[in-house]
Amino acid sequence: MKTLFKSLPWPEWKRRWFGIKFTDGRFYTILLYFLLIVIGFVYVYPLLHMLSYSLKSLADLLDPTINVLPSSLYLQNFADAFLVLDYVALFGESLWVTLVPAVLQTMIASLVGYGFARFKFPLKKLWFALLLATYIIPPQVTMIPRYVLFFDIGILETVMAILIPASFGQGLSFAIFVLIFYQFYLMVPKALDEAAQLDGATRWMIYTRVAIPLSLPSFLTSFLFSFVWYWNETYLTRLFLGNGGETLLIRLLNFVSAYNAVLGGGSNVANEAIRMAATLLIIAPLVLAYFILQRLFIEGIDKSGITGE
Repeated sequence: MKTLFKSLPWPEWKRRWFGIKFTDGRFYTILLYFLLIVIGFVYVYPLLHMLSYSLKSLADLLDPTINVLPSSLYLQNFADAFLVLDYVALFGESLWVTLVPAVLQTMIASLVGYGFARFKFPLKKLWFALLLATYIIPPQVTMIPRYVLFFDIGILETVMAILIPASFGQGLSFAIFVLIFYQFYLMVPKALDEAAQLDGATRWMIYTRVAIPLSLPSFLTSFLFSFVWYWNETYLTRLFLGNGGETLLIRLLNFVSAYNAVLGGGSNVANEAIRMAATLLIIAPLVLAYFILQRLFIEGIDKSGITGE
């Protein structure tokens, strides 16, 4: 009966709009693109909203007839935000507490993931489960013990309070990066390791000359995730750095007071447009990095096996 139904002739309009399997018809394609556009708009709309507000003058903000598009492109908001943020100096400080920990954490996660994927040792599954369990523990649970420890060893309110945890597998969401590398190294054929061993390569040589070149997409994926999370982190950064450092995100949290200190108070207040311009300046490096590396980033996500498929 099923074969007989498939052999029946379909009207041309049904075949064109609904196809044979529905997924090969025009209706399915239109529905799919419609859903993608709607989902994409949900993510892009906040950026468009910030861009629109950042280009408005104070007169446009007070004019109820101007809603979405400004009457003219007002770029002074970006100039004021750039000055208040002390962008050049704090950009370097922000890179120091985000770029270096992201690189260190990615390297350590690669080593740990390779060890779990390639070596056998007692209680391996238990240790791996405990490692992944640390991902679900809120950082607030370990906040006070870390603060006391860093105070005792004398690294509190210094950049070492950020770098040392990242160097010893205690960085932000370290377990998820180990899982990324673990999943990837499981897909690498062990025959490559055996061939390298026959050529006299040590375990370290196999890791550096075989595993690392093959896992560059995973390195990029882990680095970008780690970099974004360190860049957006403010609570732990303020707690551990204290008066020892300031990042762009921390300056943004105190933007009104910083604006009054730099440009003065009175009628020259930090309106919503200037704060939106400051926010765009802060997220611009992340957006630029993603657009440049998006192909390798998506490839790393696909090969690491964390897409939920």
